[in-house]
Amino acid sequence: MKKTLFYLAVFLSISLLPLVSANNAGFGVGIGFHTEDFAPRIWMCDSRIVVDDSLQYGRTSAPGEELLERTQNYAFEGEQIIWWVLVMDKNKIEDVKEVVATIGSWQGEGNDIEVECARSSLVINPSSVSCNARIGEEKLTRFDPQTMAYYKCVLTVETPDSMQGEYWITVEAIDSTGLSATMDENEYWFLNPTIALSVDGDVDFGIVTPGTIAYSDSILIGNDAEEGSGVLMDMFISGTDFYDPASSGGRCSLTNRLKLGDNNPACNIGFSDTNDHLCYYTTKGAYSTYDDARSDNEGYVGIIYGDSFSRSFYDKAEIIQSSLKAGSYYLGNILSPSSKMAITFKLGLPLPCT
Repeated sequence: MKKTLFYLAVFLSISLLPLVSANNAGFGVGIGFHTEDFAPRIWMCDSRIVVDDSLQYGRTSAPGEELLERTQNYAFEGEQIIWWVLVMDKNKIEDVKEVVATIGSWQGEGNDIEVECARSSLVINPSSVSCNARIGEEKLTRFDPQTMAYYKCVLTVETPDSMQGEYWITVEAIDSTGLSATMDENEYWFLNPTIALSVDGDVDFGIVTPGTIAYSDSILIGNDAEEGSGVLMDMFISGTDFYDPASSGGRCSLTNRLKLGDNNPACNIGFSDTNDHLCYYTTKGAYSTYDDARSDNEGYVGIIYGDSFSRSFYDKAEIIQSSLKAGSYYLGNILSPSSKMAITFKLGLPLPCT
């Protein structure tokens, strides 16, 4: 227990008037007090970051690097939130039993413990790392190893089986008597939101004469991610050649295949095997492919080959490469939750084609 009782013998001498004959006398007085059970204090320092998983390149972040491009409050399996914190206990730092990252449905103490933080051997003055450590009006500027310690906390997002939905996340310090405190900066995250893409309509060209150009009905592509998640979608398009779904003896123009294109994002629509046979036009609000540098004089863009995502998509396969950017992202190419873009296709049907 953080309780110490001190007993001090205080001797009081009594001096009597000369007319009275007596000896000096002394006696002890007990003086007692209790040391405060000081609840831990915890402050977040200035090196809090979010780190990408180790699976796939982002537009600017490589696997395992700081995820600077994440602008909304959602995170997926394998991504990490990392904090440096300063913990203080005026009774003594050894009374701090654990420092942990917690997630739960409310702010403050008592949420589920997800990961234990690691104590650091760093000895740095709080002011030099901008922890803004204060107790009331007292600003802490000197590191005291008897009452303070730094901790590194790394929370890795788990699978949707154990982490899915909206949570408050923070770091909590708990002492040996059960007293606890959290850093002031509680964070609110949507973990492992469900991602979905909606497609409304059919790419229907009707009856097309070989050796002519036709235009499809427009379809709508939408961000149908889980409601409330705030997930932003960066949109890409790629494709493969087209084949007869039945044994009909088809040919376009040399073999039983309709060629997608020449694997160049610039639209070169035409009728020979060296041309693009399919291009697209897209609008989303004020943005369209008409202002896209890859488009032809009608605003149509070619489609590159690909049946799985690769990093080259960031340069060649964006649906809309608008002139305005947010960082390295094209503003016209981002779909916010429930938003849609309209896509129309242009077909150059070879001659001959059956």
